[in-house]
Amino acid sequence: MTSRGRAPPGEQRRWGAEMVGAALSPPWLLLLLLLLLLAWAPPGRAAPDLDEIQCLPGLAKQPAFRQYSGYLRGSDSKHLHYWFVESQKDPKSSPVVLWLNGGPGCSSLDGFLTEHGPFLVQPDGATLEYNPYSWNLIANVLYLESPAGVGFSYSDDKSYATNDTEVAQSNFEALKDFFRLFPEYKDNELFLTGESYAGIYIPTLAVLVMQDPSMNLQGLAVGNGLSSYEQNDNSLVYFAYYHGLLGNRLWSSLQTHCCSQNKCNFYDNRDPECVTNLQEVSRIVGNSGLNIYNLYAPCAGGVPGRLRYEKDAIVLHDLGNIFTRLPLKRTWHQALLRSGDRLRMDPPCTNTTAASTYLNNPYVRKALHIPEQLPHWDMCNFLVNIQYRRLYQSMQSQYLKLLTTQKYRILLYNGDVDMACNFMGDEWFVDSLNQKMEVQRRPWLVDYGDSGEQIAGFVKEFSHIAFLTIKVGLGPGKGYLAGGDGAEPTRPLLPTPFYTHLPSGPIRASVLGRVGRMQGLGEEEGRWLGGSSRMEGRPGAGVTQEGESHRALLLGRWTHGPHRQAPGCPHHVLSLPE
Repeated sequence: MTSRGRAPPGEQRRWGAEMVGAALSPPWLLLLLLLLLLAWAPPGRAAPDLDEIQCLPGLAKQPAFRQYSGYLRGSDSKHLHYWFVESQKDPKSSPVVLWLNGGPGCSSLDGFLTEHGPFLVQPDGATLEYNPYSWNLIANVLYLESPAGVGFSYSDDKSYATNDTEVAQSNFEALKDFFRLFPEYKDNELFLTGESYAGIYIPTLAVLVMQDPSMNLQGLAVGNGLSSYEQNDNSLVYFAYYHGLLGNRLWSSLQTHCCSQNKCNFYDNRDPECVTNLQEVSRIVGNSGLNIYNLYAPCAGGVPGRLRYEKDAIVLHDLGNIFTRLPLKRTWHQALLRSGDRLRMDPPCTNTTAASTYLNNPYVRKALHIPEQLPHWDMCNFLVNIQYRRLYQSMQSQYLKLLTTQKYRILLYNGDVDMACNFMGDEWFVDSLNQKMEVQRRPWLVDYGDSGEQIAGFVKEFSHIAFLTIKVGLGPGKGYLAGGDGAEPTRPLLPTPFYTHLPSGPIRASVLGRVGRMQGLGEEEGRWLGGSSRMEGRPGAGVTQEGESHRALLLGRWTHGPHRQAPGCPHHVLSLPE
């Protein structure tokens, strides 16, 4: 018998060791696992009962869907924390979606608790509210804290220096381990998704997954991703100037010293005056108090300095993804590393207090099966970030390998006021892949109820890859992904910037399959992104397991189903301990 789930706290996990975890489970869980196994699980283990979250603190009522938290093996010594939530729709048929946050060095629980997980952490850091736009409305979602050293993930040797290639391999091993723990999902369609530096994580991982026939990879989606350092830097200077961030004198000097023959190099230019000018651009965009993730949103906590002191730590905000070739960038961080001070890293203009408070609550850590000896959870890990070796400057080779197979659907999507990984650079990157254009760039629409349909952004499609922008002010969540806070549309922009099956037929759709239709196309002949050119099914038909029409999900009226109160779920966990 193979191992099931996590090892007890303080005990090194032996992935090949035998465990009789089922004997420790309550009878109703054993019966349910047996019924699931007989009903539809392929040969192999049932879901790891030791990793199941029986009672999650902060919820007024426990969810009807099942969720798991534990560790996946990234290597013999690396243990990557995961949080897996089953689909509220139909776990058996819903796709499995992997989510990775970026950094490098930042936790995917940011995506879980503040973006598209089933629960959103509240400002008090003690309570959770259900998210009506959760991705697990229609997908089984796996949130993985990667690489080791990030969040609750750890390495036995406490060595956290790594690089792009090692992280891709570690994520691949963890994904294989997930399907060993949850064999009932190995035939489900698999999608790899992420944001920011996951623009590197996801395609490098996808190239490994595509070579493994045991995984049913169908596509990938990257939001505001770092696809090319060169195109990101070059486009960012134009973005900053034409959004009024750079004065005419600085712009004129940039044109004089960084450009020649109608071509500008803001990426690795060695002209001393150009370098000086780019350092000023970097300061304005990244360290002046502008919100780099949403130009029009306030900066949480007010205008910060380059660093700040908080209790016994120095807190830094620069994740190091823009203008990486500037000579002073790495020197600055290395000097801090040698200083001996305790260093912490937070994403710029982001309030991480609620998430950090919640995840460091001892009741929460116990519910998530986190070993007691692990240190304090932080949103980002400075040591992982500063020691990280960036081996790839562009993902062009990886995407071309994926596109050459003509098997996978790929979506790159951007909020249009993000400066960390701006839309212009990602659009340039997609264009540089030289794929066959299938649908010219055009608006896509979202239904705002009484206000009617509104332009939500712009989209263009190539064979097997699409690029989409999302307007600021549309959609719930952060500008970083959803285009900004603001009025909520009738049809949610999320949960699906990736593929899903529509219940009424085998049509395959990506982002527009749930959030809007292409402008200028009729209802019957409309082409849905990422799928076949003719519709075989229609949204609006079909019935969910709750008896609601499928259109109810499109309109955001999905209910969470009957709640369950876990046995022995104490009420005191809803508050922080004294």
